[in-house]
Amino acid sequence: MTAFISPPPRLPVWLRLGLWFARRVSGQDFLIGRLLGWHPPSALSSGVLEALIVHQDGALDGRLLQLVRMQVSYAAACPFCIAMNSHEHEQAGITADEIEALRGRRPLEETTSFSERERLALRYARLITQTPLKFPADFVDELKQHFSEREIVILAVTAAQVNYWTRLIQGLGVPV
Repeated sequence: MTAFISPPPRLPVWLRLGLWFARRVSGQDFLIGRLLGWHPPSALSSGVLEALIVHQDGALDGRLLQLVRMQVSYAAACPFCIAMNSHEHEQAGITADEIEALRGRRPLEETTSFSERERLALRYARLITQTPLKFPADFVDELKQHFSEREIVILAVTAAQVNYWTRLIQGLGVPV
């Protein structure tokens, strides 16, 4: 299977350099980056978005934010995103039972290893990924009780970043 379109025959030098670096770090050749070569400003803005991902911020630790990225990946059914965001999940202390809950095979509430904040962040990630977007007032009130305004912004941005890549990858037919 191939993408809906082919990459342009020639990429800007800065994009070739960025793709070389990404390949060196990840060991993967990112077709999506080459496809974005058709519109270099989009490649640049996508690279900036990726470079500025929050991996930890105060009480929002790496585990919680990785759980959010993984939840969006599963909710959006993006195999590429699942692979990228699940990488090294063991180091974040994410268990097989927790992955089953992220996949929707068991209720979040029945996974006792999730903290109350983690469960709430995962519910938020699911809501951000659903279409149409609907945020019940009681849920928003609960979210505001457990997270600061800054933390809510970071949770929303984290989920939106994964949703961005999911829609872009699937919208261009990039094979997994």
